[in-house]
Amino acid sequence: MGILSAYLMPHPPIMVKEVGGRETQMTTSSIEAAKEVGREIRELAPDTMVLISPHGPVFQDAVCIYDFPLKGSLSSFGAPGVKMEFQSDEDLKREICEIAQKKGIPAVKSSEIHLSRYGTRQELDHGVMVPIYFVTQFTSSFKLLPMAYGLLPYEDLYAFGRIIREAAESLDKKVVIVASGDLSHRLTPDAPAGYSPHAKDFDLKLISLLKGFDVEAIAALEPGLIEKAGECGLRSLWIMMGALDGYKVQPRVLSYEGPFGVGYCVAAFHPAGKGESILKKLYDRRREEIEKRRKNEDAYVRLARQTLETYVKEGRMPEFPKDLPEEMLSERAGVFVSIKKHGELRGCIGTFLPTKKNIAEEIRQNAISAGCEDPRFEPVEPEELPELTYSVDVLTRPEPIDSPDKLDPKRYGVIVRKGFRSGLLLPDLEGVDTVEEQISIALRKAGISPDEDYKLERFEVVRHY
Repeated sequence: MGILSAYLMPHPPIMVKEVGGRETQMTTSSIEAAKEVGREIRELAPDTMVLISPHGPVFQDAVCIYDFPLKGSLSSFGAPGVKMEFQSDEDLKREICEIAQKKGIPAVKSSEIHLSRYGTRQELDHGVMVPIYFVTQFTSSFKLLPMAYGLLPYEDLYAFGRIIREAAESLDKKVVIVASGDLSHRLTPDAPAGYSPHAKDFDLKLISLLKGFDVEAIAALEPGLIEKAGECGLRSLWIMMGALDGYKVQPRVLSYEGPFGVGYCVAAFHPAGKGESILKKLYDRRREEIEKRRKNEDAYVRLARQTLETYVKEGRMPEFPKDLPEEMLSERAGVFVSIKKHGELRGCIGTFLPTKKNIAEEIRQNAISAGCEDPRFEPVEPEELPELTYSVDVLTRPEPIDSPDKLDPKRYGVIVRKGFRSGLLLPDLEGVDTVEEQISIALRKAGISPDEDYKLERFEVVRHY
């Protein structure tokens, strides 16, 4: 046996009539499509449903498989009468974990993590409850294996999906996979994550690609577009798509609508015979992108990368290369060094005024600080170095301004000040499209309330990739 079918399903509690009441009519298309999924699953009669949720214990470096009693309710959404309890598929859970360990894809069981440390309750979250609510209207004769995706690179999530398939085939189980997730959260001005004019573009582009099940094109989606969408379902999709790797797939988009400023899509994906695995292609593409970036990096970025690599591997500050441009040795400026890993921030430290005798020393010090001293992250480990990308921002001297009208989030960075508190935000950041967003983020970083009498400064940067 193996994977019988796979589905993308949204999870807004308002779709549940006991929660939404009359407002459920705003999601009629999604509800009818979700019921169609329930009917299909009843006909397929799976042994187990694997469900990937964005709202469980999500970790930076691992997929988390739920290992607590599988019960929950929608009481936190005003519907305590909506209760569910399921039997866990312990055999499939064990097989997935064993294969994942052999293949080096990080996966943990929730019982191995002290979830209270992360403020996570040990019960089924609404990312699980809402999709299953519609399935159980037609059948509940299956075991359940829920999990939360990790913030791993998409290729690793895809590989984990393939592991689910291998485990199902190894145990001769009939398995259905549900990717729980909404699309953009920024479709309208009153959307929960604020408005972005790019949100609709993301939804329509992704839906178009899902209609052709074009995984490679989904891998090529612009990271900036994904960031601006404020989505929560893409990583669930990556695991689901990986479970279908090596199959020909018949895709069907059953519905799409965007009430409440959030995109809801229901889609079905049915295996239709053997096909080509693209897992190696995805990993090759990632390596080629990093290699291309390394070949094209300028002296500023190269110095940041080589400094951190030397420091992490050898514990020392490297000497300057002999071919540094003159301005790096003769000019002084504030510098920020940003490090990303698989598109996610891995560290960022900087100075908005110069503290060293030249730009080169500023880069060298801040590269080490970004990689090893950013309090938001653990220090970079040697095995991570090949996967890291860098950018260096050289700042102009900040100038006071008397009005937000003199800001432009694409051109100017902003500094907010109130007494000893200050917060800085660089310009031209993915997902920051308005002055209001820019100032709001800077105020949060500074711990300054929006209604306080704070001061504004602006600066420009020369960004090196």
